[in-house]
Amino acid sequence: MAFLAEALDRVKPSATIAVTQKARELKAKGRDVIGLGAGEPDFDTPDNIKQAAIEAIERGETKYTPISGIPQLREAISAKFKRENNLDYKPEQTIVGTGGKQVLFNAFMATLNPGDEVIIPAPYWVSYPEMVAICNGKSVFVEAGIETNFKLTAEALKRAITPRTKWFLFNSPSNPTGAAYTRDEVKALTDVLVRHPQVWVMTDDMYEHLVYGDFTFVTPAEVEPSLYDRTITINGVSKAYAMTGWRIGYAGGPLNLIKAMDMIQGQQTSGACSIAQWAAVEALSGTQDFIPRNREIFQGRRDLVVSMLNQANGIKCPTPEGAFYVYPSCEGLIGRKTEAGKVIESDVDFVTELLEAEGVAVVQGSAFGLGPNFRISYATSDALLEEACARIQRFCASLKN
Repeated sequence: MAFLAEALDRVKPSATIAVTQKARELKAKGRDVIGLGAGEPDFDTPDNIKQAAIEAIERGETKYTPISGIPQLREAISAKFKRENNLDYKPEQTIVGTGGKQVLFNAFMATLNPGDEVIIPAPYWVSYPEMVAICNGKSVFVEAGIETNFKLTAEALKRAITPRTKWFLFNSPSNPTGAAYTRDEVKALTDVLVRHPQVWVMTDDMYEHLVYGDFTFVTPAEVEPSLYDRTITINGVSKAYAMTGWRIGYAGGPLNLIKAMDMIQGQQTSGACSIAQWAAVEALSGTQDFIPRNREIFQGRRDLVVSMLNQANGIKCPTPEGAFYVYPSCEGLIGRKTEAGKVIESDVDFVTELLEAEGVAVVQGSAFGLGPNFRISYATSDALLEEACARIQRFCASLKN
């Protein structure tokens, strides 16, 4: 009899975490490595948020919290949804988890039965299909390639829906591509979903505040109110507020689903860290003036990286609307050889040889379900990005036909 659970046979380790770890190990050995794998802002948590956490400690807010979150944070989440997304979620319709990842996972765990299908546009964040697999569901991948700017079309969504479809998982702006859907593009998708009442909508809005130029963010239940009763809107404080390590995610949704997620969380982790929750109250309710400043810095980095990558031989890099990732194609380099004679047969070969030759760590697109591409996180300094892109240019130029 096997000791480990069969579910583990269905799950792969996170490629993004693996790349970050490999970069750390090479640095520890003295290699000059630039790691562009981690999806984490390089900004520090704003001072007002840190101060709120300090004050919570000094007040003795160090006890267990209610499973779904402290009342003050659930009220702040409810107010945020109303203020920024035109969504009316009462505080009891919200839940706080240990990061957005736990909230997503609990929603799947509360709803998926064996054989239930989850439509996931590809490329996708690496954890989505693994969560579905652990919860006994079946991922249905629908390709959204470079020809549609990595956005799913209404026609492709329509073709993917079956009687077994339970969820449509929607991430805009996207990890890994940075693609963000306009109101019209979201409306085209919701028009399809309205006609399929068995399909629920799970939105991952984690990069909501990181959109560039005059782009306006919208979320599905805001665009199509008739989907409100079968939509869970998921967000968190990690990206826009530079609070990745605080581990606070949250959601608003129908009360019966939130109660089911509360029950699972009660047997799993109980409430999230009390101090982090008080910090999140300040994040959502306090000044937001640093968000536009950070957004402007990210936009400058995006433009730098897109420009330099498009000057690299064989690389094609679209300009994304949001997040802090680019997802360039390396298709033009497939079949070429390194100076040592290694043939680049896939995006895995490309990222492996790039790390070996130039010490630049990026993530292969096949890990996100669509290649030959690679993901770069530009959540680091201009100087490092310039150096990394110069190394990529040098590596691409070194490849022979």
